[in-house]
Amino acid sequence: MTDFRAKYRPRPRRLGGALVALCALAGCGPSESNRVQGYVEGEYVYVASPLAGAVETLDVKRGAEVKVGDPLFALDGMPEKAARDEAARKVAQARADWEDLKKGKRPSEIESVKAQLGQARAALTVSEKELARQQKLAGSNATAEQDLEQARSTRDQNWERAAQLQADLTTAQLPARPDQVAAAEANVYATEAALAQAEWNLTQKRQAAPQAGVVIDILYWQGEVVAANRPVVVLLPPENIKVRAFVSQTRLGGIRVGQTVRVSADGAPAPYVGHVTFISPQAEYTPPVIYSRESRAKLVFMIEARFDPATAAKMHPGQPVDVEFGD
Repeated sequence: MTDFRAKYRPRPRRLGGALVALCALAGCGPSESNRVQGYVEGEYVYVASPLAGAVETLDVKRGAEVKVGDPLFALDGMPEKAARDEAARKVAQARADWEDLKKGKRPSEIESVKAQLGQARAALTVSEKELARQQKLAGSNATAEQDLEQARSTRDQNWERAAQLQADLTTAQLPARPDQVAAAEANVYATEAALAQAEWNLTQKRQAAPQAGVVIDILYWQGEVVAANRPVVVLLPPENIKVRAFVSQTRLGGIRVGQTVRVSADGAPAPYVGHVTFISPQAEYTPPVIYSRESRAKLVFMIEARFDPATAAKMHPGQPVDVEFGD
């Protein structure tokens, strides 16, 4: 896999150490000059999408200056749009089911149950009258015992039918059971979360500048397919530009974080003023085993200095500079 960061990582650290060593051999020690050689380095911002796709549009060109929020590129978002639309429909369905369970049956269904209950009550009234008539006839031996039992059975059936329909009407006017309503509510929240995820995926197909800076490179062009998390645009914010220099261990004690530095570059009308922000705790080119007085002079430590963005914007990564430390 190609290391995109390696493409833009300046490699003059060994050069810096070599320059310091050559300077020492030439006799340009601290007594002759307070300057050391260094170079400009940039910390690049690699803008990528967490999702794969073909480059649909490129909104910037190499060398362009961008502000925070400016569009950089967009990948094909058709699959994410379809997933978002599907999730939105599932949310609508889940909400409708939830609202439906919180209500009773529809008015027309309730009216139907009421009508059936009215018919059952009317049949019950008729069967009760018929039973009363059969009982009178049975007292005068004018009817058979079988007719009396039939009338009683019909009355009981009509009574049970009316009771059943009354219970159905009461149930029809109630909402669903609490556990069913709770399950429908949970389903709504689950589908809403899926919709939020789908919408986030769709937004990730379009990337904007996270910081203001200069477009250093474009790694994929329109129509090319980009794997997930692979950078498409490389930015260099001015605040990410710094200067690195190497000083011998004999001078390290006179340098501190926050100290003023003056950096001179070829062609620059005046030195750039910044401050030391980092002192390496480890030596470069450590001599082996025993440190004689002569070998200790070869130890060098990396120093980093930063500048305000307006000043840093005038520098270019890889540019050799002379660094002078203030008091």
